[in-house]
Order: sequence, then structure tokens, then C-alpha cells
Amino acid sequence: MALKDKVLEILEDNRGRSVSGNKIAVSLGMTRSAVWKAVKQLREEGYTINAVTNRGYCLTSDNDILNEPSVISFLETKELGRKMDIFKSIDSTNNFAKSLAQLGAVNGHTIIAEQQTAGKGRMGKKFYAPNNQGIYLSVIVRPQLSVEYALMITSCAAVAVAEAIEKVSGLRCGIKWVNDLYSNGKKLCGILTEAAIGVEQGGLEYAVIGIGINVSNTSFPKELEDIATSICAETGKNVNRSQLVAEILNRLEVRLGDICTKEFLDDYRKRSIIIGKRIIITRNDVSETVQCVDIDNLGKLVVRRDNGEEVALSTATITLLD
Repeated sequence: MALKDKVLEILEDNRGRSVSGNKIAVSLGMTRSAVWKAVKQLREEGYTINAVTNRGYCLTSDNDILNEPSVISFLETKELGRKMDIFKSIDSTNNFAKSLAQLGAVNGHTIIAEQQTAGKGRMGKKFYAPNNQGIYLSVIVRPQLSVEYALMITSCAAVAVAEAIEKVSGLRCGIKWVNDLYSNGKKLCGILTEAAIGVEQGGLEYAVIGIGINVSNTSFPKELEDIATSICAETGKNVNRSQLVAEILNRLEVRLGDICTKEFLDDYRKRSIIIGKRIIITRNDVSETVQCVDIDNLGKLVVRRDNGEEVALSTATITLLD
């Protein structure tokens, strides 16, 4: 760990309180001049650190730059997030996570970015991920699960993320099958799970759960302004992104640990914004208007056609009818 990161760790542990330069220097075995240089570097990276004569350095409580010490301070997990990499900018956290998973990365290794330049959504769609306004993370998990559980990982993650957002911000989110969180009819979060099947064990070798949340966005590109929203836009307040990242990992570890019981599906159904409604499903460029009946115990969407036939879908694009 670089010296500036060690200094940041101490300042994070004392966020909102002053810590003397001498105390930092002694605890890290460095000179006060080295502490000053580290603080200068952190300020250049965007951290607001006040220096008060005879009191020391204070990392102000409104800092919202994602960093490992800050996330860890809220983390309650055993594995998820205990190994993490944080980037200022990356093409896609999912792409990077998949490359690590293929090289044997451990369960829970988490990739976080302040910005994605080529974020991915379902069906190859691009995910809008501007700098310093959202949470863009991917978690590598190695569940001992059969292939049939692959769809349920996304559903399980949707419940965990909704719970985390509600706990940190107070905002209750609905779920649009299979992978989107909504508030007041607009998309707040997207989830993309990409999995690899182990040929020898006949189950999932690993899964990468990608999560993108609009946090502090106050405006969107014209093509998104009527369909996208953010936590700030809905609540009128900003949240601590490090706290939200940690709470997502906390809830995700709990929910994934119980995935075989399928208990999360009850919460998934309660949060569904499409059960009982008329929707348009699109598969292979063919669209059909149907009635959404339920989410089955494998996470599939159960719909009823106009002729009364019921079918369970594992994939489709959903459009809500007003």
C-alpha cells in the first residue's frame, strides 16, 4: 500500500475529526514532511482535507470519493469485497472482473470504478456511467450451484441491491424483471450477471455480478431523461457512496448465502412492478402483448397469452404498458 493510501486510511478512520501530523507520522514510521506530501497528493486527487494549526489534518465528512478504507469501514462481510480494486475509469468492470475470474480470482473479489467508458447492459446494450455520479461495480462469486440457478443469481442480487439502497437512502425500489430497479416509473439501477460453466463439475464455475446505480445524477442525456432517475433525484439528497457499496456487498453476501432456500423470491415478487400487469415481451425481434402472472421458483417470468396459455420465460425484453 502506498504511503498516501496509508495516510488516507488513518484519515478515513477519523473522518470529520482532526489528526495531528505527528501522530500520523509516528504511527506509520514516516516523517511529518512525508505526511504533508501524502496529504498534498490526496488533495490533488480531489479529497477535501483541512489543515488546522495545532490540531492537524481533517478529512471532511462530505468527501465522496470511492476508496478502499472508506468502503471497508462499513463492510460486514466475510468474503465479498475483502479483496477489491478501485479505478478512476475503466471500460467495463464486468470485462475486467471476468478476466480476473478466468485467472482464478477468489470468491468476493470486487471491481469498482468511478466511471465506465463502455459499461454493459443486457442484450449488448450500453450502460450510461458518467464520472463520479454513480456506483459501478462487479463482484466475482464462485457459488456451488447448478446451472439452473444462473438466472436466480440476478434476481437475488436485485433484492440485495434494493435492500441496500433502502437502508442507506430510505428510497424503496421496485424490480422490473429480471434485472432493473425502478423508482416512480424510471430506471435507477441495472444488473448484469455473466457466468461461466465448469465442464467437469457440471455447474457454475463462477459468476460476475455487475451493478450500476445512478446515485447523484441530476441530469441525463436527452434520450434518457424521461426514462432514467437517480437516488438524488428521487430523495433530494446525496448518499455516501462508499457506505452504499459496502451495504450492497453486505446484503449480497447474506442473500447469496441463502439462495438455495429461494426465500429471496418472496421479496422479489413483493417488489415486482410488472406482476398482474399487461406487458409487451420481445424475443427474437418478435413482440407480443401478454398478462404477467408471476415469477416462478426458478426466477422465470410466467405470462399468460390472450388464448389462455401460460408460459415461463427465462429471457425476454419487457416493455410496460401505461
